[in-house]
Amino acid sequence: MKDKISVVINTYNAERHLEKVLQAAKKFDEIVVCDMESTDHTVEIAQQYGCKVVTFPKKNYVSAEPARNFAIHSASSYWVLVVDADEIITEDLRNYLYERIKDENCPAGLYIPRKNYIMNKFLKQSYPDPQLRFFKRDGADWPEYVHTFPKVDGVVDKIPPEKMELALVHISDTIFDQINKINNYTENEIIKRKNEKISLLRIFVKCTARFFKAYVLKGGFRLGITGLVQAINTANYKFYTMVKIWESRNKENKLFYI
Repeated sequence: MKDKISVVINTYNAERHLEKVLQAAKKFDEIVVCDMESTDHTVEIAQQYGCKVVTFPKKNYVSAEPARNFAIHSASSYWVLVVDADEIITEDLRNYLYERIKDENCPAGLYIPRKNYIMNKFLKQSYPDPQLRFFKRDGADWPEYVHTFPKVDGVVDKIPPEKMELALVHISDTIFDQINKINNYTENEIIKRKNEKISLLRIFVKCTARFFKAYVLKGGFRLGITGLVQAINTANYKFYTMVKIWESRNKENKLFYI
């Protein structure tokens, strides 16, 4: 049926926010939880909410991207809405999507704006942070690399950013969460950016530019400590990506490894 929407969520030890996420998604036609062998209560919570639970082997993956296609094509609806286990779907967004798919000229995919929070503060400078998360199930292909968008067969449109009530809500991370994500996600960047040029000067320039953009150009300084933390995290993400690429190229040098 072309009027059905499945919400697809990839999980690994996602019990912290999962109930809030599922509560917000419960009025959709189906919720598919693709779990990567969690060791906490993730699967139990998903089952309590009547979700369709499928399993994807964890192996050595550090993000959900390798499991995205498996999760998407485990859904039974014509349309899928992909959310992370720390993102809330607003009721306005749900109503909007169901109205939109009634239109014969509905695009094959939609970029949805996202509100990001850090230390319980809305990061205005990161908005609208558009995410291609809603699309036709058939013909969609999600690359395995972290921070990538799916390839959709057909026309793709965007929800206007001024309609902030339609944005996904990215639940606030703790400092602990942020540090873990930086470490985990930069592992995947090694493969994605394996051909990037690395030098001491490039590292300094790139990281400084990231900090300056987040803290000064995008107004992070207006958020006090929160803005400073976000700007440093942004620079650190680039820093650890580049030095990890450098490290991976020098692993054969035994001077660095005992």
